[in-house]
Amino acid sequence: MCSLRTSGPLILTSLLTVTLSLQSHAQSPMPHSGPFNLPIPTSSASTQPSTDPVAEVDKLPDAPGFSIASADPRPTGSILGTVLDTDGAQIPGALVTLENRTSKSTRTATTDDAGSFKFEAVESGDFTLTISSKGFVTWVSTALAMNTGQSYALPPVALDIASANTDVEVIVTRHDLAEDQIHFEEKQRVLGIFPNFYVSYVKDPPPLSSGQKFYLALRTSVDPVTIAIPVVIAGVEQAQNSFKGYGQGAQGYAKRFGAASADSFVSTMITDAILPSVLHQDPRYFYKGTGSIHSRAFYAIASVFICKSDSGHWQPNYSNVLGNLASAGISNIYYPSTDRDSARLTIDNWLVGTASGAIGALFQEFLVKKISRGIQPAAGI
Repeated sequence: MCSLRTSGPLILTSLLTVTLSLQSHAQSPMPHSGPFNLPIPTSSASTQPSTDPVAEVDKLPDAPGFSIASADPRPTGSILGTVLDTDGAQIPGALVTLENRTSKSTRTATTDDAGSFKFEAVESGDFTLTISSKGFVTWVSTALAMNTGQSYALPPVALDIASANTDVEVIVTRHDLAEDQIHFEEKQRVLGIFPNFYVSYVKDPPPLSSGQKFYLALRTSVDPVTIAIPVVIAGVEQAQNSFKGYGQGAQGYAKRFGAASADSFVSTMITDAILPSVLHQDPRYFYKGTGSIHSRAFYAIASVFICKSDSGHWQPNYSNVLGNLASAGISNIYYPSTDRDSARLTIDNWLVGTASGAIGALFQEFLVKKISRGIQPAAGI
């Protein structure tokens, strides 16, 4: 039987061995049973530093203004270019629109003073560029396929100048229409030679202004054919020794030529310009062209005594009747005194003028148009 003195150190030694064994198991990462098959509890939170690199990164604080969780790892590109005109000059302030053809989202930019533009952070995809500027034709690109991280430099874009469309309201007055009629009438010639300026083949043409009446009278008076007619008349009178007071020879012929020219000029100015302007009457003959022969003949003869006013109404032809009478009276001034029986000469000349007007109207109605040249396209009724 052991004594307490010898068993005491043995017990202490055993207790020390158990204690050391428990400490060794406490330091082990994996729980297991001790030599006495007792479960050993593990700590709920490890106090040892972790060896996992991912865990270490997750524990690092984010930099100011940057978060690893929010950063976009996808690379992006850019699109840049220059806008010019057709002369090669830069166009500042042009509007550039970048459209994503898939998402239909758009971005815009404006060219700088050098005509340049640039889109940053452009993702991959198909895009369309549209460039517009005031005064230029809008330019649209073909589809641009952008790859990941690609930077695309667009060739210089030259914008064409836009055509200017202006709406102009043209107001045509009656004076303008009458002016056109005069231009047509100036081309009308019988047999392509003799002037036929005082005939209108258009139904209801616009009336002539006073200036146009004087222009047409002067144009008729200075026409070479008009001047040539007194040459023939003077020759016939010289041969017949008419107006004996003028005598014969060159001097006599010149006087006869002067008198015939004065008759033509005075009659034209008074009958076709002065009186029609004062009385507001149209001095032209208006071609009828339809109806029976009798109705047309009566119309032609009546034109000597009836005319159209500037307002378009028919009225007595005071201009023609008084004009022939006035020109006949004026002729007494330059005809020889031996042939200057004032009343008789005046009446004779007036009757001759009136009769010649009636005969001329008949020719106009039935013949002249057929043998004339330069008749206006809208001729006829």
